[in-house]
Amino acid sequence: MAEAHQAVAFQFTVTPDGIDLQLSHEALRQIYLSGLHSWKKRFIRFKNGVMTGVYPGSPAGFMIVVGSYMSYNKYKQLDPSLGLIAKLGMDLLLLFSLSVSLIVGGVLVGTGLWVTIIMIMRNVLKCLLSWHGWMYVRHGSTSWSARLWMILVKVFSGRKPMLYSFQNSLPRLPVPSIKDTCRRYLDSVRPLMDDEQFERMKGLTKDFEKNLGPRLQWYLKLKSWWASNYVSDWWEEYIYLRGRGPIMVNSNYYVMDFLYVFPTSLQAARAGNVIHAIMLYRRKLDRAQIKPVPLCSAQWERMFNTTRIPGLETDILLHMNESKHIAVYHKGRFFKVWLFYDGRLLLPREIEQQMERILSDESEPLPGEDKLAALTAGDRTPWAKARETFFSCGKNKQSLDAIEKAAFFVTLDDTEQRYDENNPITSLDSFAKSLLHGKCYDRWFDKSFNLMVFKNGTMGLNVEHSWADAPIVGHLWEYVLSMDPVKLGYTEDGHCKGELHPNLPGPQRLQWEIPAECEEIIQKSLTLARNLADDVDSHIIPFTNFGKGLIKKCRTSPDAFIQIALQLAHYRDKGKFCLTYEASMTRLFREGRTETVRSCTMEACNFVRSMIRDETVERLRLLKLAAEKHQNMYCVAMTGGGIDRHLFCLYVVSKYLGEDSPFLKEVLSEPWRLSTSQTPLQQVELFDLVRHPEYVTCGGGFGPVADDGYGVSYMIVGENLINFHISSKHSSPETDSHRFGANIRQAMLDILNLFQIDKKEK
Repeated sequence: MAEAHQAVAFQFTVTPDGIDLQLSHEALRQIYLSGLHSWKKRFIRFKNGVMTGVYPGSPAGFMIVVGSYMSYNKYKQLDPSLGLIAKLGMDLLLLFSLSVSLIVGGVLVGTGLWVTIIMIMRNVLKCLLSWHGWMYVRHGSTSWSARLWMILVKVFSGRKPMLYSFQNSLPRLPVPSIKDTCRRYLDSVRPLMDDEQFERMKGLTKDFEKNLGPRLQWYLKLKSWWASNYVSDWWEEYIYLRGRGPIMVNSNYYVMDFLYVFPTSLQAARAGNVIHAIMLYRRKLDRAQIKPVPLCSAQWERMFNTTRIPGLETDILLHMNESKHIAVYHKGRFFKVWLFYDGRLLLPREIEQQMERILSDESEPLPGEDKLAALTAGDRTPWAKARETFFSCGKNKQSLDAIEKAAFFVTLDDTEQRYDENNPITSLDSFAKSLLHGKCYDRWFDKSFNLMVFKNGTMGLNVEHSWADAPIVGHLWEYVLSMDPVKLGYTEDGHCKGELHPNLPGPQRLQWEIPAECEEIIQKSLTLARNLADDVDSHIIPFTNFGKGLIKKCRTSPDAFIQIALQLAHYRDKGKFCLTYEASMTRLFREGRTETVRSCTMEACNFVRSMIRDETVERLRLLKLAAEKHQNMYCVAMTGGGIDRHLFCLYVVSKYLGEDSPFLKEVLSEPWRLSTSQTPLQQVELFDLVRHPEYVTCGGGFGPVADDGYGVSYMIVGENLINFHISSKHSSPETDSHRFGANIRQAMLDILNLFQIDKKEK
């Protein structure tokens, strides 16, 4: 084969006259171009490091400051070193002439002045970013202080900040006081307990606040002074990496394609455009050219070239600085596909060419190969043992390395998924389940993310959760969707634009030698994963009755509106309230991730009861009180005053000290029977939804957190659409995702109707 020949740099034969070398000039050329590409990336990383290190200054600023300083002193006939040269002694004067000494002194003092300016600007910016008063401005209005703050942040942010420029200016996550956390905790559980239960919990809380709590708090304070973030490393390790159960469904989440637009029906072509767009995003990421906001950007570092490696007690995240290939799965076979040739990234049509080669490959899977990825879908410990026993040497190790060190994983799925307007419910539910778990053996769930491209050209992502949270992946996905059908585009017959490459080496088929003992472990993992997947009840609602445009006219936060609707829907669904989890971010702080907003408040419960009891007069007032309470709680959580991460870290410290806390044990064992999350649309400038309302994404979702609870993800798209993703378990007699979806729809309409009634009365 041509690609096999080109892969050999040289051949040699032994003759009576000696050794005859046959060099392949093409292979040597590719080696040269590959090395050149690597050195370019090193230079870019070095340059980015320098630019980030001197931010908000710049090399141009250095030249201006030093040049201006020296010109001023030359004009004034002053010693630019301010006597520095004289203080250095006679030895230094012997090395330089007087004129050179003046130049050296000017550069030294100018550099000192430049560094001083940088430090002042950086500290002023840090003070500005530590002020969060702008978050508490009433929804729909902007105060003069918030406007002034925005202007000052822009001034002190420099001209062209890079992705990681704000990192050193971000404040550290503060440790809330024990008193505040305990008070807020009791406030959050009051609506869920009767008087007797609440008095008992008050006793446990006060005992903890007075005795063990202050001792644990001291250790947390110490950690907060020493570490960049007192939560994130423990959160990543104990919540994610130490979990021994399956990450499929329980941890990984999914992201969906456009809802109404189908750019092409050709599987290989869609893969070609999307893979190319993803790699363009990686290039922007490597060059730190992604437009920054004053939020922590640390989670972007492990988006690509990252895999979760199973361990006996805890997993680890393997991250490679560079990866030039992807791993592709199709009909039970694994392939390694290089994305660079001739020292450049392959064009969309060339990637499509590689995908077509895989699709046309009719070879059979090797023994044990087709279901191999089920190991990543089952329990972690058996996978860790199997990896150490069967994949630590030979062909298996080489092939596993090709997957684990790939930029990301691609599945060319042999099923068809798509929104069908004639059968919207079944088609979307099937789409969601396919993205969440597939067949349980056709996604590599350990990769940072999997790209699935279906037989009819639709696509989506499955994302491993430990390395980052959903907004980071959402940012990538928005870029990809904006590039795919509009900027990259397709030909009239559905292919990627461009020409085929005549000499492009083909994909490399990965080789395996999987023994029967390993196949047994694979089958056990697959059985466990299938039971888990079959139990998932998924339901998606594209809510088109109204969106944030109408909600904002009611002078109410869209998120608060939706959260209160979820409380009303849940009460109608189950006849009771439950502990509710809403994820909020803490990226206002260095290395921040998430915090919990406990959305089931006394105010929300009072409003729900008024709706149930038909207390028409009080409803709107109670709704506004509930929305105001929720918005305030959300701001408190984002600004470091949340309670759940603080309690979690106190619990970790108690375990390290060998202390048993009945209070912490009970708090952390409480189930979240309603777990919710909003997926924000971050780059609104990429989508013109006024002219092209069809270019809306469906958002994404996750599996149920509690066996008898619901998982709800929602995405507010444009002004007139809210997508809900609901999950639960078929095995629970208390839950039904479709029933809950109907209750959500009705709750949204009922709450909006209150404002309509209010307008009519006025």
